[in-house]
This record gives sequence, C-alpha cells and structure tokens, in this order.
Amino acid sequence: MDTDYEYKERVPERFVERELRLGEGRISGISSITLGILSLLAVLAYLYPSYLTTAELRQVYDGEQLQILLKYGIYFSILLGSLTFILNRGLYRHLGSFGIGFSLIALALGGYRVPVDSVEPRELSLSVDWLILAFLGSVVIFLTLEKLLPKYKEQVIMRPEWDVDLFYFCFNHLAISAILIFSNYHASHFHWAVSDDIQNAIQSIPVWLQVVLIILCADFVLYWEHRAYHEIKLLWPVHAVHHSVEHLDWLAGSRGHFVQVFSERAMVMIPLYLLGADQTALNAYVVFAALQAVLIHCNTRLPFGPLKYVFVTPQFHHWHHGSEKPAIDTNYSAHTVIFDRLFGTYHLPGEHWPAEYGTTKRLPRSVVGQTLYPVVAHLKKQGSGSSKE
Repeated sequence: MDTDYEYKERVPERFVERELRLGEGRISGISSITLGILSLLAVLAYLYPSYLTTAELRQVYDGEQLQILLKYGIYFSILLGSLTFILNRGLYRHLGSFGIGFSLIALALGGYRVPVDSVEPRELSLSVDWLILAFLGSVVIFLTLEKLLPKYKEQVIMRPEWDVDLFYFCFNHLAISAILIFSNYHASHFHWAVSDDIQNAIQSIPVWLQVVLIILCADFVLYWEHRAYHEIKLLWPVHAVHHSVEHLDWLAGSRGHFVQVFSERAMVMIPLYLLGADQTALNAYVVFAALQAVLIHCNTRLPFGPLKYVFVTPQFHHWHHGSEKPAIDTNYSAHTVIFDRLFGTYHLPGEHWPAEYGTTKRLPRSVVGQTLYPVVAHLKKQGSGSSKE
C-alpha cells in the first residue's frame, strides 16, 4: 500500500436519461425485445442443433425441460410488449412491437413444441444455446447482486458503452466452439510433456484436491500471461482494449480483443491438458472460473471477509482496472492473490476502492476502433520512431 498516496472516493456520474424507472414503459419494452430475441434464437437452436448448439453443453442440460422456460419467455415477451402500449410511450412501443414480433416468429417456427433432436457433432458451430443460458444466468445472478448489494448505487444498468460490451459478450459465447478448437490444438503441441505417472497420481487424489491443484496451476499461467500483456510493450495495445472500460459491472469483463480471448484460453488449456485431472474436477473448475470472471468485474460491495486475502474479489480486481498511479500494473491474478503476493504486484489498500477506471490514454469507443487499435497503435509507434531517427 502506498502510504503517501491520497485515496479519493469515486463519484459516479448519474446519467439520469439512462435510468430505468417503473411506469415509463422502458423496462417492459427492453424486457420484451430481449426475451423475444432470446426466444427466437432458442427456437432456431432447437431447429438446427448441429449448427447452433454446443455438443458438450447439450449433454449437460435437458432440452425438453428448457422448452418450459422457452414457453414462458415467449409469453412474457408478448405480455410485456403489450404493456408498453398500455403505458402509452411512443419510443418504448417500438421496443414492445419488436419484442412481440420476434416472439410471434418464434411461435410460427414451432416455438416451444419443436421436437428435441439429438445433436450430430460438428467440428465448428455457433454456440447459441451457451449464449442464451449464460446471458440469462448472468442477469439473474449478477445483475440481481448488483441491485441488492451495489458498490455504486448511482451506476445505471445501461451505463455508457453497455452495448459495446454486450457485443463482446455475444461474440465470446457464440465463438466458444472455435475457441475450444484453437485451445485444444494449441495444448496438443505439449504432448511431449505429458506424464502418465503424474496424471495417474493426480487422478488418485480426492476430486476437491484436484480442483484446488487445477486452480493454482491455471492461476500461475494466467498470472504470467496477464503480466506479459501489461509489461511487454508490443502486447499492451491488445490488452488495453479490456482496460478501456470506464464503468465496471457484470458485463464489463466481456470486453477483450479477440487475440487476447483466444490466447488466454489457449494458455490456460496447457496446465489442464498436462494435469489430466478427472472430468468432474475439470467441470468444477470451469464453473468456478466462469462465475469468478464475471463476479470480479461486478459493481457490488458483497463482503468476502478474510476470503479476500486468498481469492481474487471485486475490490481486488477493480484496483487492477483503476487508472490511479498506485494501481497501475498490479493485481494480475485471476483466481487467487497468491502469485501477486509472491511476485510483488499485490495492491489492496484497506477499504479503499478506485476513484477512476480505464486506461490513462483513452481508446476508441467502438468495437471496430478497438479491434483495429493494436495495429493502429503499432503503426503510429513505428511512424513516431522513424521520425526521430
């Protein structure tokens, strides 16, 4: 902790025009179009399971049971869309109309009565089912958490650039099949390091201990990969896209350049591949990592007590996103704080939270601009370098 630094309280901007208030029709309109789009996507996934679902995920959930959820999604979309007309708000009527329209199309295509067919495994598919389930789960769990225990009560749900981060959320989940293919291909290059004796020994220990071992090994790899993105100048512009978020919440963690998204998954696959742990332990780690990745970006004051000195928490990771001097290039760990403590990059100043988020140099605010930013930054650097010679 920097004892000479004067920590300040963050004062979030209100953005009154973005607030969701009961009785205006905006909440019902947004809910209607969201449920309408998700319902239509779900029906398409049922109609074309080999192209729009993840074979591994389909083995986990019951497709027929989820059709009950689909039924209520369609009905509530129509109901909430109709409510926007009762509230008589012009702009929000359009949202309600589109929501009803998407739901009617979903019903016309078969709705919740589409036969649940087996999935013919395909090497590459769009993970529409994963996108739907992850979005609904995140909204129910993390958005609820942010409303019940917010760190910054004034921060609105539809804060600036929420649509940019929603795009990243959709891309990351739809592309999970391609990401897994790339990750497995990358990990397979380490076949020479596989030890049957080590893998047999790991499989002989209790599953919970296997999970602990996976978390520590994955965290070690992710720590150094994350640190490399910060401290190697050529890599920083790629990672800077993730740090360009200026309002942290459950959706903010989705922002990331596709190069980092693919490389991060590929790197963490190496220890999982080499350890050879039981599938149960691997599944437990995947659930833990997925939930923690969203949680640590949340706008929540959820207390963790002494656990914050072991695991990465929102307060710890928010400091990683802070743009104040003491916080820059700190808190690289993804799961535990162990490696930040070991390698001198730990920063958790008491009960303080960052006053400012984002990069010290503001990045483009659009997805296209952020995707091209590493190339543009590299070209500018070369140009400025040559002009000095």
